[in-house]
Amino acid sequence: MPATAPKKSELRASAGHRRAGRPRTATAAARIYAGLRAELVSLLRRPGDPILESEIALSYGVSRTPVREAILRLSDEGLVEIFPQSGILVSRIPLTALPEAIIIRRSLEDTTTRMATERASASQILNLRSILERQREADSAGDREAFHQADEAFHAAIADIAGHPGIWKLILQVKVHVDRFRRLTLPKQGRMAEVIAEHASILTAIELRDPAAAGSAMVRHLERLHADISATRHDNPEFFDQRD
Repeated sequence: MPATAPKKSELRASAGHRRAGRPRTATAAARIYAGLRAELVSLLRRPGDPILESEIALSYGVSRTPVREAILRLSDEGLVEIFPQSGILVSRIPLTALPEAIIIRRSLEDTTTRMATERASASQILNLRSILERQREADSAGDREAFHQADEAFHAAIADIAGHPGIWKLILQVKVHVDRFRRLTLPKQGRMAEVIAEHASILTAIELRDPAAAGSAMVRHLERLHADISATRHDNPEFFDQRD
C-alpha cells in the first residue's frame, strides 16, 4: 500500500497555518494543484493510482507542505481520496455524478448558445470557425490532447460571445468528472469526427442567426454523453466507482 496519508483535519490545520504568512508556499501549492489537476482530468494519472507526496515534492523541488495543500483541494473536488493509515489514491469516476453534471451543463449551454447566436459578430464567428479547424487538424493528426483543448475553447468562446464567460467557469467546476469520462470516449474510432460534425451544426445555426436551432444542436451534442456512459462503463469498468 502507499505511504501513510495524513488526515484531512491535519491537512486543513497546516493549510491554515501557512496562509497566515507564507505566500510563496501558497503560490507553490497553486502551481502543484494546477499541475496535478491537469494530470488527473486528462487521465495521465489513472483512477486507483497511488499518489505519493514525497515523489511530487521532489519533482517540484518543494517541501511536502504545499503538496498537502494541493492534495486537500483535489480531495475537496473528489479527484483524490485520502485514506488515513493507508495512502492517497486517484479517485474513480463516480457514475452517479455524471448524469446530473451533464444535465446542468446542457441547460447552461443551451442558454449561452441561444444568446451567442443573437450577439455574435462576424469576427467572433470567424474565431469559432478557426477553432473548429483546429479540431479537424487534431483529428487528422490523432492528437487527442489538442483536440480536447480546442473542444474546450469552442464552448468557452460561445459563453464569451453570449456575454457571460462566468457561466463557462461554473461549467468547468461542474463537469470535472465528465471531462475524465470524455477522455475515455475520444479514442473510439470516429468519435472525434462526430464531435466535429456536431460542432459544425451548432456553428451553422449561429451563422444563420437561428437561436432555437443553435440551442437544439448544442443540446443534442451534449446529450450524446448520456448515450456514451453505458458503453464506456462496460469497456473500462476499472475506472468507475459503480456504487449507488
